[in-house]
Amino acid sequence: MRDYDEVTAFLGKWGPFQRLIFFLLSASIIPNGFNGMSVVFLAGTPEHHCRVPDTANLSSAWRNHSLPLRLQDGREVPHSCRRYRLETIVNLSALGLEPGRDVDLEQLEQEDCLDGWEFSQDVYLSTIVTEWSLVCEDDWKTPLTTSLFFIGVLVGSFVSGQLSDRFGRKSILFATMAIQTGFSFLQIFSINWEMFTVLFVIVGMGQISNYVVAFILGTEILGKSVRIIFSTLGVCTFFAVGYMLLPLFAYFIRDWRMLLLALTVPGVLCVPLWCLETFASMWVGLCAGVSFSTHTVLFSANLVPVRLSPLLPLLPVVELNPLKQQKVFILDLFKTRNIAIITIMFLLLWMLTSVGYFALSLNTPNLHGDAYLNCFFSALVEVPAYVTAWLLLRTLPRRYVIAGVLLLGGGVLLLIQLVPADYNFLSIGLAMIGKFGITSAFSMLYVFTAELYPTLVRNMAVGLTSMASRIGSIVAPYFVYLGAYNRVLPYILMGSLTVLIGIITLFLPESFGMTLPETLGQMQKVKGFRSGKRTKDSMEKEESPKVLITSF
Repeated sequence: MRDYDEVTAFLGKWGPFQRLIFFLLSASIIPNGFNGMSVVFLAGTPEHHCRVPDTANLSSAWRNHSLPLRLQDGREVPHSCRRYRLETIVNLSALGLEPGRDVDLEQLEQEDCLDGWEFSQDVYLSTIVTEWSLVCEDDWKTPLTTSLFFIGVLVGSFVSGQLSDRFGRKSILFATMAIQTGFSFLQIFSINWEMFTVLFVIVGMGQISNYVVAFILGTEILGKSVRIIFSTLGVCTFFAVGYMLLPLFAYFIRDWRMLLLALTVPGVLCVPLWCLETFASMWVGLCAGVSFSTHTVLFSANLVPVRLSPLLPLLPVVELNPLKQQKVFILDLFKTRNIAIITIMFLLLWMLTSVGYFALSLNTPNLHGDAYLNCFFSALVEVPAYVTAWLLLRTLPRRYVIAGVLLLGGGVLLLIQLVPADYNFLSIGLAMIGKFGITSAFSMLYVFTAELYPTLVRNMAVGLTSMASRIGSIVAPYFVYLGAYNRVLPYILMGSLTVLIGIITLFLPESFGMTLPETLGQMQKVKGFRSGKRTKDSMEKEESPKVLITSF
């Protein structure tokens, strides 16, 4: 069969059908935006302290001084996980002694929160943290919940592509949407943290699978020119729209079970997608050798039915002889010193950029000010970041652009530690600029990676580096966790690592305006990396590769 775009040219490029497909597939990504970040509010940790039973015979003075103080961000606040030994202060209260005047509080024995905790309801009415007391000795469960969700994302990214190739794009798209929506609904009935977490892993698998399959389906149906916009602005922008809807839902619904119920409803609105007959399923069938009857119908760009069988004989067809393609393995990405260095640099670039993106997104409730407004701003800043990335990729060299936005993002994150505590608005502004830079870089990595690696290993390279980004997202919650010990520590770490990978990016080869390499030998050299001189024979082999590989 001739080139895919030539064969499907009769469908048109940007008719009503393509516009409808573009919008509906992009809209199917919206639930990914709020489900992917819902843990920000589902697992929010409000202010809390040890409960002192009302039945305890304490004077008002001793009740007000039943909690020891600790230093936090330069000021003394009541301890969240300790209280003075209740039996001791009850006896002191019965003797009529006053705290601080008759008794040195620093000398009193302390104990854990044996009677549970009291949680503030100023921000959240309830979360999984307040439901199952995931604080103090159990506070490690909160970042683990998020990490396990991203482990589900990692597993889903492995299986989604293979399942969609085997069973069809549309079937798997709706199956994964059903998994994401259905298991999110089941989470509402969780009776303990373990049940909630297991279901959350499955939701993560459905979430990324839906994203990947929708992405593949759109690139197969839409024309070449529209395909680029769909894969950059369409998918990413609608993800940001879903992300922006999350704080809106959470602001009005502050109980975690009701919030989860509200977030599952939009998944049902994607049902109309099933009514569309997609061209991708036809194409996969042709490639698999499926014969189509005279009743097989496609819709052209102007929504006029086109019978497939009478049309196909008119299309120039050549005999399909399978090409013998050279087998490649993952170790080929480390075959030579130059390729190994490029691969390692890309793995670090993807992983640490992912850490920065997800850590900044998950850390919004810990910023000063309104948690819901901060989350909205964090989502809103992604839209100009995606548009900026798209515009920069069209005109400027890749490595300078990516390094520039990473250095911008990392640099402003390092400045947060210098901001006085009273200038909270400045800290929030710097955090949003950092999110802008890291998000822009993240959205450009797919293009840069695909352009640098040769056709022979391109899919493998993108898959391996994408897996590194999943590992980064698994680690990211623990960067946020460090904020419990020092407010600026996560920003210092994220800023330092982002600046580091920005500098590393400058040593990668440039791909802008270059011909895509076909073989490993045609890969460009790392900047500053000196290799031995190539012989004339080896250069001729690179210019005339014997192995024919289809383009990515």
